[in-house]
Amino acid sequence: VQLQASGGGLVQSGGSLRLSCAAPGSVFSRSAMEWYRQAPGRQRELVAKITRGGGTNYADSVKGRFTISRDNAKNTVYLQISSLKPEDTGVYYCAADFVSPDVVARYWGQGTQVTVSS
Repeated sequence: VQLQASGGGLVQSGGSLRLSCAAPGSVFSRSAMEWYRQAPGRQRELVAKITRGGGTNYADSVKGRFTISRDNAKNTVYLQISSLKPEDTGVYYCAADFVSPDVVARYWGQGTQVTVSS
């Protein structure tokens, strides 16, 4: 299963980006969706999660600046990131927490680079 992440880029401090991640419909409909990021030299960390029902959770470091949403018709999850800071730089990965009667699994996207210049 392959998730396709896109939308990263180089942006100045204070700027905004919208990341997108598309998943196969059979996976998306049964998954909570997450965004992680991995800064250089650091462990991958969870920044935002949205449940199948639309409930959201955020890391404290991004609350008020990041917004996760999902479009169930397009099988796509988004991460709107605003008021960007240099410490937001990293590779952003989307993940699907898939649950079915027979399978529990986490599927990953390939990552998209976000670089914030000061």
